[in-house]
Amino acid sequence: MQWSLFLLILMGSFLTCQLYEYHFIEKQKTWDDARKYCREKYTDLATVYDMTDVRRLLNSRKDQQEAWIGLYNQSLPGVEYDATETKWCHGQLRVERCFRILDCIIRLYWSPTPCTEKHGFICYDGKKPHKKFHLIKKTKTWPEAQSYCREKHTDLVSGLNQLEDEELIRKIKNSHLGIYWVGMFRDNWRWSDGSPSSFRHWDHNYFDNQSVEKKCAVTMLDETGRWQTGNCDDKKSFFCYDDKVILINENKTWEEALYYCREKYRDLVSITNPDEQSWVEKRAKIADSPFVWLGLRYTCTLDFWFWVSDEVVSYKNWASPGQKDECDMSGAMDRGGQHQWIRHLDNEKFNFICSKF
Repeated sequence: MQWSLFLLILMGSFLTCQLYEYHFIEKQKTWDDARKYCREKYTDLATVYDMTDVRRLLNSRKDQQEAWIGLYNQSLPGVEYDATETKWCHGQLRVERCFRILDCIIRLYWSPTPCTEKHGFICYDGKKPHKKFHLIKKTKTWPEAQSYCREKHTDLVSGLNQLEDEELIRKIKNSHLGIYWVGMFRDNWRWSDGSPSSFRHWDHNYFDNQSVEKKCAVTMLDETGRWQTGNCDDKKSFFCYDDKVILINENKTWEEALYYCREKYRDLVSITNPDEQSWVEKRAKIADSPFVWLGLRYTCTLDFWFWVSDEVVSYKNWASPGQKDECDMSGAMDRGGQHQWIRHLDNEKFNFICSKF
């Protein structure tokens, strides 16, 4: 890599770049009017992906007790899993909200179970890849287990990739408890922007006290940031979010894309966690080229990959981890399939994704 290009890359932003930002609106509006306002001024009512987002909302709070977020009850049967890919114990699907994993004869299966039952549970720690899964044998209800995992680790284990992980399966097989809560759940709630986020942060009373009149969600602006249901016609303050990435439907080399993003926006996009990966995937799906450039670059001089925004490449999603790294290579995301990252010579021309702020 030419040192002039390397210096150009290093002159990019050195601040952590969230791919979306929240705005607290003090105006009092119904949920529908709040959504209309957010869509006119920003992107939509706030979508929340994890506990980091919960803390970001709380850091933006004003002298208010609660505020609308973008979660609403569509009053139609819905689940936060793909039933065609799910392995049910003895083929049974019961109408319960929470799920446990158990050993049915020779395989691990998932079983819908009342959330008030007490079982051991499985946490994961996304920040410590070598200690990813934690089997907790102390029995708790599903909401209690969720709170424990979020306080001590990252969350209850969830998602097909985690639930079918060979390391996790071995740990369960070798344990003596045999039944554990997992993060899978069923509900009718959806996000205003159509996001697939299945993260929930309900108040502990949610599973016991539900009202057919309360179809919209509020976040409490206290130290917990827990969510409660509310009447959509009530007037409250609210949180909007602003999308900070944009797909450019023009084919350019990686260096041309870098110049373009820095001239018109902020930088080529960086991806530092699975939620940001999902956020960028939405844009990649509508690209005109088979791949889209990311702000991911390899330096053969120093022999490592890095994000041009100076983020460390800790989260990785390579399609071919064994592919040889070569000089003049950059990273692109596959438009289809699993949207994994592909190594390409940077003189190839693809669409690209910029971060806007």
